[in-house]
Amino acid sequence: MRVFVRNLRGEPLMPCSTRKARILLKEQKAIIVRYSPFTIQLSYTTGETTQETKLGIDLGAKHMGAAVTSDEKVLGKAEIELRQDVKSNLETKKIYRRSRRNRKTRYRKSKFKYKTKRVYVEGKGKKKGGYRNISISFTSSRPKGWLPPSIQSRINNTFHWIDTFYSFLPTCTLHIEVGKFDVQKMMNPDMQGKEYQEGDTFGYYDVRYFVFARDNYTCQVCKKKGGILQTHHIIYRSHDGSHAASNLITVCTICHTHENHQEGNILWKWMVEKKKTKRYKEGPFMNILRRRIFDQYSDAHITYGSITTPRRKELQLEKTHYHDAIAATGITNIKESTSNVLYIKQFRKKKRSLHEATARKGRKEKNRTATRNEKNTKSVGSWHLNDKVCVFGQVGWISGFSGQSCYVKNIQGDYITVPGKSYKQVNLSRLELICHNNNWQFSVL
Repeated sequence: MRVFVRNLRGEPLMPCSTRKARILLKEQKAIIVRYSPFTIQLSYTTGETTQETKLGIDLGAKHMGAAVTSDEKVLGKAEIELRQDVKSNLETKKIYRRSRRNRKTRYRKSKFKYKTKRVYVEGKGKKKGGYRNISISFTSSRPKGWLPPSIQSRINNTFHWIDTFYSFLPTCTLHIEVGKFDVQKMMNPDMQGKEYQEGDTFGYYDVRYFVFARDNYTCQVCKKKGGILQTHHIIYRSHDGSHAASNLITVCTICHTHENHQEGNILWKWMVEKKKTKRYKEGPFMNILRRRIFDQYSDAHITYGSITTPRRKELQLEKTHYHDAIAATGITNIKESTSNVLYIKQFRKKKRSLHEATARKGRKEKNRTATRNEKNTKSVGSWHLNDKVCVFGQVGWISGFSGQSCYVKNIQGDYITVPGKSYKQVNLSRLELICHNNNWQFSVL
């Protein structure tokens, strides 16, 4: 991986090799201004000769690739992993707040505005009809261009890294590969004309009745008819499964039990083995991102996968995000290429809430002074969350504290355990600090 260089005024120069950067630092001709990606600033005036560089970006819903090329050289390549947990974190936060409201403890008031309206309600059975006061909630209108937080987070991170890499390079031209997807065509290649408005469930009351009819009103577990039927999500909702008909199957109430949902039983096996279905969430996201790329980077050279794929194959590169980014720059021949890949992943520095889902019981007096839970501790002594450390010969990042011990994860998200033992806690005295980080993790693969 090349080292990014800045001149005496802080302007970007051509990237240099790690050997040259090491010599400049040793001779005190440069100082370190950023560790990840590694960037130095020269402390003397130079001729500042530069050449044209190209920054290639390959967009994706979960990962994005970046590559820097100049002439017939690949100066650097990187892969960034985008967050996928924003929605689940917001759902957890919503559950915590509603739970506290029901328990009548300290809470943030709801943002909904309520209005009481007197309406006539028809009676059923023994209940008589009449006028009743009903509270109707109204929410403030969303601003133009509003997106769900899970999508907005990924778009913001994508823009952040495009701008960051672009600021490191002199006389740089930006090349971005975008995607355009027709999800209906992906689900049914023969779809055309008015079929786009009809869909699979056309003519049925709702998708539930379509699934029953498709499965011939038969339980797909016991193969019996005549029972009370339910629609089961093949990929559980807790595992990001959708409400699409392709992810629903008919199961009777006798078979649709809590036990059958557990790991190792029939419904769990469907999800992980034979019943897994395609998901089409990435296509709509890429369509949303494409329009915003056009608005944000109007001067960039836009290309598509149908163009970069043949280029990548001509260059004899494997299918990866950073190789697609190399092909997006339009390079026709590679004479020199770096073997290292900078892998970047975002780290969530714990939740900020002082409360938990389960209320602590046994208090003898009111909780007037709330303290941060131990598992939410940001630092212990000189150690901080997301510090890059070396332990037991492996490189990892501190993900949490427990007294004078901590938990360390590698770049793949697996815990680094004590050799020969299974528990995850590592004593702080065994750690060797590499560097402090903010909320991004950097690893050279």
